[in-house]
Amino acid sequence: MNIFWWLTNKKALNLVTMRRLLTRLISRVLLRERIFTPAMGVEAETHTHGRRRLVVGLGNPGMDGTRHSVGMAVLGALAARLGVADRWRGDKHVSGEVIESEIQHTQVVLLRPRLLMNVNGVSVAKAASKYGVKPEDVLLVHDDLDKPLGKVVVKQGGSARGHNGVRSCVDCLHTDVMPRLRVGIGRPAGRTSVERHVLGRFSQEEQKVLGSVLQQSVDLLLSQLSQQAAQSPSSPAGGGQAAQKRKQEERAASPASEPLPEAQRPPPS
Repeated sequence: MNIFWWLTNKKALNLVTMRRLLTRLISRVLLRERIFTPAMGVEAETHTHGRRRLVVGLGNPGMDGTRHSVGMAVLGALAARLGVADRWRGDKHVSGEVIESEIQHTQVVLLRPRLLMNVNGVSVAKAASKYGVKPEDVLLVHDDLDKPLGKVVVKQGGSARGHNGVRSCVDCLHTDVMPRLRVGIGRPAGRTSVERHVLGRFSQEEQKVLGSVLQQSVDLLLSQLSQQAAQSPSSPAGGGQAAQKRKQEERAASPASEPLPEAQRPPPS
């Protein structure tokens, strides 16, 4: 029995490892297409006057309304709050859609990658290079399985915690210092797989909470950006773990409304 369990889990582990290696290989190929060309270097120089922030809504293109793309929904709500929702434009050089705006005299670039979640980091790295944004000034917005819908948390860097989009950003930027806005989506109930859950759309019951969640998320983003604007530039980011460079801080916001009960975690596979 123990031998069967070991063989089964070893096979699963090998598949996960191979998938990650393949994803990293694809990311490297995509990054080489444009980001390090002379043309991009010249373009980046025109965007380095003053400190910029890059706010990224992680998700899957063409899958609006799904739990895994809630980061993109938050960015859409932020653009609407800023009155620039009609200014999204496709930028092939960063493999995404962007808006350039200003928040309290700080230049801010909003980014919605047009790549799949597992390689979102390619788009983020290209945009950071083009606009001269340091990793510590990149704010990632993404879904979080470990928190119920209605719970939104700001986290200052750290590991990807199993999120493929965040892992891709860490791999492509070679650091984990990026602050994140983690939007709870809860774990699947019953025998529903995690993949089916995150790629599924919000239920009618969840839709009643979602509007308040988006509003609360935008409030936290604006607060975070305002705090960053008031702070002096931080030290350059390297490739080490953020946990070794700074004390991780988490600020959990009050639920937008009474959150849905958090489903139990599925048993380990």
